Amino acid sequence: MALKPRAILANAAVALLTALTIAPLLYMVIVSFMPRGESSNLPTPLWPSHWSLENYHELLVRRLIDGAWFDYRIVPALFNSVAIAAISTLLGLLLTVPAGYAFAKLRFRGRERLLKILIASLVVPGQVAMLPLFLIFKQLGLVNSYAGVILPSLAGIFAILFVRQATLAIPDEMIDAARIDGASETRIFVTIVLPLLTPIVVTLALFMFLGSWNDFLWPLIVLADQHLYTLPVAVAAIAREHSADGELMMAAAVVTTMPVLLLFLAMQRYYLTGLLGGSVKG
Repeated sequence: MALKPRAILANAAVALLTALTIAPLLYMVIVSFMPRGESSNLPTPLWPSHWSLENYHELLVRRLIDGAWFDYRIVPALFNSVAIAAISTLLGLLLTVPAGYAFAKLRFRGRERLLKILIASLVVPGQVAMLPLFLIFKQLGLVNSYAGVILPSLAGIFAILFVRQATLAIPDEMIDAARIDGASETRIFVTIVLPLLTPIVVTLALFMFLGSWNDFLWPLIVLADQHLYTLPVAVAAIAREHSADGELMMAAAVVTTMPVLLLFLAMQRYYLTGLLGGSVKG
């Protein structure tokens, strides 16, 4: 069956947009395998004269063998980012998922007013609160610590509203029947609601992990010790010190990007299911 012209144009447009999206990432990977200095040649090469692991060896291996762990700060920053993102995601889920359920299914005084305040808070840019938040953390002694990086991300308003929106799709009759049978609210949440929200929770966990992994501005503000740097901050430090080493920079960008890209591809099925589930009922 022949495709209609409109379908051909639509497929061609999708293919073009996909190519434009993938091209910078693909070129980043290609440049990271070029010999040092080759990407600065004119005309700019689109393919390595020969494939080399020199940049990755310099970035990840040589400095460790020499005993200078923090010359480029990539390896310790990688561990820092994994730890911070994992802890932020776990604690964030423990706080936001029950909160979203409470706003959707529990009746308590001031619920609607508090919900309106949360929705209104979404329009306030996060950067506006960074200075007062930094001053508060300074008074609490949380500056230049992992806790200072993690705490602001634990109770995200978007996460609470995202879970609430998905929980609204769960029939009230199901929860009321469990209450009539004598089940506590905790048991209802754990045994009935949480299994139904699994795709939503997985999607939210992916959002949280990616947000924490890619966060640059707040860790840059709150962390002064380079031993505590996260991966984006460490890459920015490399950019300041070795701006002329384009291939080394691209290798650092690949190390930063690929772990979360692979994680996203592995969780894509749950991600799409969660997004669709979160838009069932308004």
